[in-house]
Amino acid sequence: MTHWCFLDNVPEMLALVRALGLQHRLQPSDDAARKRFVFRGGRLHALPGGPGEFLRSRLLTGPGKLRIALEPFARSRPGGDETIHGFASRRIGREAADVLIDSMVSGIFAGDARALSLRACFPRMWQLETDHGGLFRALFALRRQKRRQRGSAASGPQDPIGAPGGRLTSFRNGTEELIRALAAALGSSLRTEAAVERLEERRGCALPPFLLTLGSGETLEADAVVLTGSARETARIVGGMDKALATVLDEIPTAPVAVVALGYEEAALSRPLHGFGFLVPRSEGPRVLGVLWDSSIFPGRAPPGRVLLRAMIGGACDPAAVEQGDEELLAEVRADLRATMGLEAKPVFTRIVRHRVGIPQYTVGHLDRLRRIEERLDAHPGLFLGGNSYRGVAMNACVAEAGRLAERVLAAEPP
Repeated sequence: MTHWCFLDNVPEMLALVRALGLQHRLQPSDDAARKRFVFRGGRLHALPGGPGEFLRSRLLTGPGKLRIALEPFARSRPGGDETIHGFASRRIGREAADVLIDSMVSGIFAGDARALSLRACFPRMWQLETDHGGLFRALFALRRQKRRQRGSAASGPQDPIGAPGGRLTSFRNGTEELIRALAAALGSSLRTEAAVERLEERRGCALPPFLLTLGSGETLEADAVVLTGSARETARIVGGMDKALATVLDEIPTAPVAVVALGYEEAALSRPLHGFGFLVPRSEGPRVLGVLWDSSIFPGRAPPGRVLLRAMIGGACDPAAVEQGDEELLAEVRADLRATMGLEAKPVFTRIVRHRVGIPQYTVGHLDRLRRIEERLDAHPGLFLGGNSYRGVAMNACVAEAGRLAERVLAAEPP
């Protein structure tokens, strides 16, 4: 869910695209994709784009809207690691937390807002409250800062408080273009289908300090090793070398997700698909986490006269969904499309992709786990961990961290 496109506001990602010569292949999302929906009470509601739309919207009840307006008077942060849902309930009320925040967390992490750590998942949100004492106060302070920077009043649509800016972007043939270009740039130094079975450390001798054993039985010597797979896979690889490190890595859970792609004749839809798609709060009934209107977000993703939808199902609250058979899973998704979009037509194209490892979950205590991981890594100079299990699940976060990680590897003293 987090790797089918990216926001164009991260310099490291754009620098990588330029370095690979892919800038001419970029495809920004259609303007219609700015319109997003949430399913509630049997219908799709557009997410409000401003105060006027918020007041007119029926997504939240009157008391729910009033509670958001009382955010400046919310109680102070409690001690300890607060969940995303706990933070949202405290600041903007239970209804907004259950409807808006729950669906957003499903869309980003396929996760449970009642289990995920606010500070680990949304550090900017945590910092805004720390610096300004509240979200509305932070919003006003940021707007004043923009006015000073621009020398005039800020204009144009404002991003929600704490939300990232930028425009959704992909490549003309999807993000696989980036992967293929990276593989081509690496050339013969890249080896695929060469699973690592275990990692051993050899200190106090003239040999390179690390020995990797591949699934084929072949061994490789290395001065430095960077492991970027899932935390659980990394735990398996390092388990024989450092059980304490493997134990804490095993504590980072993941949320399995199935992606069900469906193609339809455009004429079969009861309404045109002008928008990004919709998310579903867990309390609303449908099993899908959300549905992306792929061919509306990125025109050209479907042949003329047809549309492509991408439904997400499973996640931290429903991991069993990923293990259902294709026919059963497709039936579940089609039933949810009838309930949410009134879509009765039979798809002309379907494809199911299961991500059994899925999306890392930064649950409460995640930052403490990172601290313990770093302590164990200090005992193994030359061993580094990267990837989306630790400090950001999205592609942008992984690319930005990769550059910093490469600098650390190059700066490390040779053994």
